[in-house]
Amino acid sequence: MRVHTGERPFECDVCQKTFSQKRALERHMRVHTGERPFDYDVCQKTFSQKGVLERHMRVHTGKRPFEYDVCQKAFSQKGVLERHMRVHTGERPFECDVCQKAFSQKGVLERTSWSFGASERHMRVHTGERPFECDVCQKTFSQKRALERHMRVHTGERPFECDVCQKTFSQKGVLERHMRVHTGKRPFEYDVCQKAFSQKGVLERHMRVHTGKRPFEYDVCQKAFSQKGVLERHMRVHTGERPFECDVCQKAFSQKRALERHMRVHTGERPFDCDVCQKTFSQIGDLERHTRVDTGERPFECDVCQKTFSQKEDLERHMRVHTRERPFECDVCQKTFSQKRVLERHMRVHTGERPFDYDVCQKTFSQIGDLERHTRVDTGERPFECDVCQKTFSQKEDLERHMRVHTGEREFECDVCQKTFFQKRALERHMRVHTGKRPFEYDVCQKAFSQKGVLERHMRVHTGERPFECDVCQKAFSQKGVLERVSDTCECTLMKDHLNVMYARRPFLKRELWSDT
Repeated sequence: MRVHTGERPFECDVCQKTFSQKRALERHMRVHTGERPFDYDVCQKTFSQKGVLERHMRVHTGKRPFEYDVCQKAFSQKGVLERHMRVHTGERPFECDVCQKAFSQKGVLERTSWSFGASERHMRVHTGERPFECDVCQKTFSQKRALERHMRVHTGERPFECDVCQKTFSQKGVLERHMRVHTGKRPFEYDVCQKAFSQKGVLERHMRVHTGKRPFEYDVCQKAFSQKGVLERHMRVHTGERPFECDVCQKAFSQKRALERHMRVHTGERPFDCDVCQKTFSQIGDLERHTRVDTGERPFECDVCQKTFSQKEDLERHMRVHTRERPFECDVCQKTFSQKRVLERHMRVHTGERPFDYDVCQKTFSQIGDLERHTRVDTGERPFECDVCQKTFSQKEDLERHMRVHTGEREFECDVCQKTFFQKRALERHMRVHTGKRPFEYDVCQKAFSQKGVLERHMRVHTGERPFECDVCQKAFSQKGVLERVSDTCECTLMKDHLNVMYARRPFLKRELWSDT
């Protein structure tokens, strides 16, 4: 009858909780006394209530007497079956009074301890209550299971193992996500582009690509990011923090992946190989750049002049040609450069460092390019060939200058008279016509010249040096140009006639070459 009347005549002296039945009060009293009269002889575990013992026994026996007829899934406890049924029915009977969010489970008072359901755990979102504290670091949590997961950080426990690869994890959820690596399952699909993902978090990050949402902002510089991890990495730019250190050489990095890439320097690992030539690389970026060498792909285009590049870095450097940006400054002389590596090479002017030496003659150089060019002087190697006329050159720069002969390109223009030149140094020489600058002076007669070659020719007037000799008639000349004009079948009369013609066309030469004739 008390079921109908609601009468609860049995009251607990300790906490004043009331019950409709005396035996219910007796069971409740064990919460206060700690009495656990029911023990299981298999594992010696004790319980305060007989029903809890019976449920525990099913852990050992594997008995699952409660089956759901819709999906045939079986459970060891009736309450768990009832909660599972709500998965199929969608029933969410427990509502939050604060935000009206509904839940399928309510907090239940077990006979052994308090256990909170989803609705009561949710209330802590509003109250801010965090009753579970870590004894090691005093960090607090709103849920007991969150504390239990956290404790594995301190204990190192990894109780969840993958059956396929035996990798272990500290959390069940992480194992479940890992299993999708083996199964290929991608349950999270974006309805806009139909792209599917193995993890919900990855889907959420991808959605921001479409929405443009950047919810993570740094309060120092107001820069916003679409991902929290990217914000954290950016913060290290401001703080200078480098938390990832190499165990071998103690070099520190601001990002974990940078450390992982660096470790390959020590291990020699080259996990990325080219399918075409089987060449291996330690970095995927190096492989991608190398692949473009094989394919000829140049995906990076300059918006200004439409020049294309195989590497993004090359495009960025090229853009400084248009912007005139020179962000790299020498601390010694304040000279600025458009590229960092050019600044590094320049610094050797101040330090005197010459790290590149030639093992044949022991000559040292400050630049590796200078060493390579010098080496070709000894070997006679001319590896750079013109595709048009097959002329070969020992230096790449010489080939590039030569190519302008075929293309007619004259990219160096005088700002004063708009005259164009094939080579930069030709423009520089020409500019002295406008400036009147004569930087090359002969210390004997103090005569100054605008070009070094003219000074050298003038010096031979004083020294009498005639280093250029005709192979046919053995006549010597002070200038190479005069010798080159002499025919291969040279005769004195022919040479004289040739010089007379030359003087008629260029009379100023007669004064300089009088002693030669």
